[in-house]
Amino acid sequence: MEKDNKSQNKIVQTYAQDMAKVIENDKSGLVKKIIHGEQEHEIEKNNTSPESKKNKFFMLVSLLFILIGSATLLFFLFKKNDNTVPIGQQFVPIIFNDQSAFLEVSSFNKDQIAQTVLNEISSTKVKTGGVEGIYLTENKKIIGLRRFISLIKSSFIPGDNTLFVNDNFLLGVVNNETASSGGKDFFIILKVRSAADIFDSLRAWENKMFLDLHGFFGVGVLPETQYLSTKEFQDSVIENKNARVLYDKDGKIVMMYIFADDNSVIITNTDNVAQEIMLRLAASQIKQ
Repeated sequence: MEKDNKSQNKIVQTYAQDMAKVIENDKSGLVKKIIHGEQEHEIEKNNTSPESKKNKFFMLVSLLFILIGSATLLFFLFKKNDNTVPIGQQFVPIIFNDQSAFLEVSSFNKDQIAQTVLNEISSTKVKTGGVEGIYLTENKKIIGLRRFISLIKSSFIPGDNTLFVNDNFLLGVVNNETASSGGKDFFIILKVRSAADIFDSLRAWENKMFLDLHGFFGVGVLPETQYLSTKEFQDSVIENKNARVLYDKDGKIVMMYIFADDNSVIITNTDNVAQEIMLRLAASQIKQ
């Protein structure tokens, strides 16, 4: 038994001695591995550090792209498109128009504006019975009633309060052409709070209305028509609505204004236009 114990102790001792020799002989290799591992760790640390030149470069490039993107976004947000017609708050269609025309009248005088409108009336392609709305613009911005009055140097005074007489108004043409008769007739629609708010202004305008608007109706101021500038308007009823009418010496309507409803006044020269516009005004009120 004692012999067996001695044998086992000898084996253990021999194994321990062998392991000690192996460790002693491999010490330099183990140290090299540890050093090599530390070096790799340091390299990896340097590569991922924001302080490295490579990472600094990528950070600067990324920042540059962010700045370029932000500048591009701001450019498109604040860039104005010069190829469109800015539509102001006053541009609210009063009636349904079968088509619309926008006429630039910047720097035009009264006669040039009237002729521009007349040219559009004569060349309109709106269908028979149809209505074309005509909007005058300055620098691509639609002008309101008061600016229109100023441009044609009219004596009409609607007042400054747009609550009483709206700055939204409409010029246009109704195509009444048929194979036998009719034509393309001009009109103006004024919008008011009530007829009472504009009645006195219109009555005061009667003395100059023909001289202010004759060009839009294609009527020249000639020796034979000069009398119309002083001829008085007369009370009348057009399409069952109260109206004031300027007749020529043959009893033909030259110009008239009609109180179409509580909030609308039509200026035109034919019954057909009055009827068509009143129908469309009524339809607009129903939709509202």
